[in-house]
Amino acid sequence: MSAEKQVLFDIKGLCKSFGKVQVLDHIDAQIYKGEVVVIIGPSGSGKSTFLRSLNLLEMPTGGRILFEGKDMTDPRANINEYRQKIGMVFQHFNLFANLTILENMTLAPMKVLKKSKEEAEAEAMQLLKRVGLEEKANAYPAQLSGGQKQRIAIVRSLCMHPDVMLFDEPTSALDPEMVGEVLAVMRDLALEGMTMVIVTHEMGFAREVGSRVLFVDEGKIKEENTPAEFFDHPRHPRLVEFLSKVI
Repeated sequence: MSAEKQVLFDIKGLCKSFGKVQVLDHIDAQIYKGEVVVIIGPSGSGKSTFLRSLNLLEMPTGGRILFEGKDMTDPRANINEYRQKIGMVFQHFNLFANLTILENMTLAPMKVLKKSKEEAEAEAMQLLKRVGLEEKANAYPAQLSGGQKQRIAIVRSLCMHPDVMLFDEPTSALDPEMVGEVLAVMRDLALEGMTMVIVTHEMGFAREVGSRVLFVDEGKIKEENTPAEFFDHPRHPRLVEFLSKVI
């Protein structure tokens, strides 16, 4: 990596245990501004726990995470201040069922960023238009398909102007024909230079959009490389075995 690249996340010796089970085992990693880092690995390998640790939805049991040069894991840190800059898109959308799509999108900008209703709604409508869903502004989540809900979840995060977006298996709960419409939105974000960290099973997307791919297994990063090298010339025996089953 060139020296002028800005480090967004600097992860040092990250550990996470649930009782006696160690899920993350001394992970060291850096994530740079403008990168699309794709994390793949078998179920139960720790990849979602690693991702969720980046905005402290999972509190590490060891190690440190620096975000934009500041230690998020310092007990005195204001976690909510960091989370304002870190967008998160979950597998199951997490939209408020009792609010319209527009209300879902304007709630945080009005409450946290103190935007006026008019300003928040104007920006939300712009983002809805961008993903082809402006006509759904007054609908409720139950009236939308899974793919539509996930596109809404993505643009809802964008309303907060995050510095980085985290995606936790954003397409795994979707019917196959809806996967493409969500990946298309993520592809556009990558082209615009949004920093993204994505846990996914979509190998084609990882190869096409990722700037770097990490293979997590048994709570460790066992291999990382550019997509071309990662998929065409895997080195770690465990990655070779994994790719033989999923590609």
